Amino acid sequence: MIRHALSFAAILSLVFLLGADAPRDASSSDVEKGWQVLFDGTSTDGWRGLGMDGGFPHDRWEVRGGCLHCKGGAGKTVDLITVRKYENFEIVFQGMCPRPPGNSGVKYRVQEKKGDGFAFGPEYQIMYDPDATDRHATGSLYDCIAPRGKTLRGPAEFNDSRILVRGGRVEHWLNGVKVVEFEFGSDELKAAVAKSKFRNTAWAKEPLGYIALQDHHEEVMFRAIRLRELSK
Repeated sequence: MIRHALSFAAILSLVFLLGADAPRDASSSDVEKGWQVLFDGTSTDGWRGLGMDGGFPHDRWEVRGGCLHCKGGAGKTVDLITVRKYENFEIVFQGMCPRPPGNSGVKYRVQEKKGDGFAFGPEYQIMYDPDATDRHATGSLYDCIAPRGKTLRGPAEFNDSRILVRGGRVEHWLNGVKVVEFEFGSDELKAAVAKSKFRNTAWAKEPLGYIALQDHHEEVMFRAIRLRELSK
């Protein structure tokens, strides 16, 4: 069990205070470079529940403290997905688990099946696990490739994350460091997938898919989410 000097209530208070200082929306310069705001800190526009007939799963998610906040807890999980599918893109966001170690992630190449709220696809893992370096650690390609050079901020602080997908090439960045890179279809990835829970499945087969924020029964907060589409 991890011990922290701050109580959970104090951490949440700090989190919501920090939410007011979240990075600004895309500037005119950002817009010229193709960046679009996927979450502006107040509106759920642009997101919906996976497997649902439209709409936002308010029983599992809310906007709180300038963040998309997964409430966690028991019950049927519902991942959030973008209203559009993407194939070649760069997405940046800040994430934090208010109840360490937490458990969540951002997935891509996600397909949808009506009634199924669990996203299936490559995952950028998110936890508060400062000492972990395995293939389930923050920044990893979950269950496949461990992060290298991973450094996390404190338990009540947001971390900066970036996922770049262009053609078959993928990069995971954490706090300014590239911690994972791979190529879909490469021998390296095939070998990693063969040792994972995704072997003999349709995992990541379709390049065009939704981007998902994971509801894993744990609290997690996302903010400053921006994306730009890329050419191959």
